Amino acid sequence: MSAAVSAVRPVERDAVRVRARRRERVIRWSFFAAFLVVTIAIMLPVIIIVLTAFKPVSEVNAYPPTLLPTSWTLDNFATIFSDLPFHRLIGNSVVFAGGVTVFALAFDSLAAYALARLDFRGNRVLLVVIIASLMIPFQATLIPIYQLVSDLGWVNTFLGLIVPRAADAFGIFFLRQFFVSLPRDLDNAARIDGASEWRIFRSIVLPNAVPALLTLAIFTFVNNWNDLLWPLVFTTDSEMGTITSGLTLLTGPGGIIPQGVMMAGSLIAVLPLAVMFLLVQ
Repeated sequence: MSAAVSAVRPVERDAVRVRARRRERVIRWSFFAAFLVVTIAIMLPVIIIVLTAFKPVSEVNAYPPTLLPTSWTLDNFATIFSDLPFHRLIGNSVVFAGGVTVFALAFDSLAAYALARLDFRGNRVLLVVIIASLMIPFQATLIPIYQLVSDLGWVNTFLGLIVPRAADAFGIFFLRQFFVSLPRDLDNAARIDGASEWRIFRSIVLPNAVPALLTLAIFTFVNNWNDLLWPLVFTTDSEMGTITSGLTLLTGPGGIIPQGVMMAGSLIAVLPLAVMFLLVQ
């Protein structure tokens, strides 16, 4: 009897293992299917932009609409470069977003280092003021900033686009929190060796903060590259516009928008962001 029972138990254990593997496989495939559905839903607008950019006008305006173009064309890309100074708009966007990113990384890191690694009177108060400034709506400061930029004669200039955004409260707070996590023993050892604060900042803190700097660079570059309101307010000349503000010029009489041309411009605008993400990921 005991021999029969002992022979049955391995069979039961094998059956339990098989059921557990099957259940685990079902759960894994269910998660994969849900992930696939969510990914397709998120990527659907991008897919529509890409496919619409290669559709002729007749298919873009056709009803009912179709997802895949029956005849692929590059006319939309040719049109956007002929109807707009698109080369200039791309260059302006690179200078604007890139300039803001470079200056913001420089000034934000310096301010963050002072708040995180230096002990001075009013340190905490200054940090609270910077954090509190994040609660001020952007629209509330837009008019005073524009008045100041106008008084300086910087409207329709890169100075007017870049300088007001050369530092950011979020960037300062973000880097400050990262700098706080770095061991202070590194600073103390460098000071014992006679290193200045600038040497400590440049040779010790910054090399250890590369991940944080790259993360902030992505956020800053993407936000400024995609920004529409700021270039619209501070540039009235189409030659000084960016890609986002330049695409608004495609609206024709009666609010008619050439969707294919708009999608082509949007696709071109997305490509530098994709390249930047691939480079710094």
